[in-house]
Amino acid sequence: MTLEQLRIFVAVAETLNMRAASEVLHLTQPAVSAAIAALEMRNGTRLFDRVGRGLELNAAGRTFLPEARAVLARAKEARRALDDLTGLVRGEVRIAASQTVATYWLPTRMARFAAQYPGVDLSLFAGNSSQAVQALLIGEADLAFVESAVEEELLEVRRIGGDRPGFYAAPDHPLAGMPIGPAELRGAAWVLREPGSGTRDHLAASLPELGLAMGDLMVRMSLPSNEATLEAAAAGGMVAVVSDLAAGCRLAAGRIARLDCDLPARDFSVATHRARRLSRAAAAFLDTVGAWTGPSA
Repeated sequence: MTLEQLRIFVAVAETLNMRAASEVLHLTQPAVSAAIAALEMRNGTRLFDRVGRGLELNAAGRTFLPEARAVLARAKEARRALDDLTGLVRGEVRIAASQTVATYWLPTRMARFAAQYPGVDLSLFAGNSSQAVQALLIGEADLAFVESAVEEELLEVRRIGGDRPGFYAAPDHPLAGMPIGPAELRGAAWVLREPGSGTRDHLAASLPELGLAMGDLMVRMSLPSNEATLEAAAAGGMVAVVSDLAAGCRLAAGRIARLDCDLPARDFSVATHRARRLSRAAAAFLDTVGAWTGPSA
């Protein structure tokens, strides 16, 4: 079997759709189908069950999937080792980041790095803080930039910056322009980021300072992005908690108002995996953003 066949198998296993896998891999659908057929024929084992017009991993496929992923991960490590031998003429940095960091803090720094090292490929996965940490833990990212506390013994974490979240609502919301205390917050309807987001975690950690807990809030909606949360708040009726960085444009346009109640500032952090060698490209990126951790192995 070849690395290309393994790469195709993993893509099909993750999408359970030949056409979707072909689009992810930038291959034709017949090429993807032929690679899976060749892999199954070469080993005399079916990896997928064809159920109607769909695919399902069978027992053999489920057993083979983590092994295939492990081989591909080792191949990437080998390629990074060779890239290091060429200095930074070429290389790759895979970044996972929480949404606020990915949208408002990283882009200018990534652009500066790209201009300095044009041969190094940069990729960015944006999710919530929990998803960014998970991507680093399972080897799908070299660096994870997050906005919430990280409690993983396998990871080394360093502060790189910060921001301040605030309470936001429509300009005509009853709480806009008036002093706010625990009673007003308890009586409000809320739209918040989803569980696992750094913004929601920060709110939960900060509420005791206001004499409240998450259970005291009437959370009507949980949404997966800052933009969706702000749009729901701007529509009226609900209070949102987002970074001041995320709210800036809508605030300037008069679509939302910042309520008269402050949350503590929070840190942005970068995490690296203690057990994995940090490539020269990743170390150079950390140097660019002011979070250098020392020479790579």
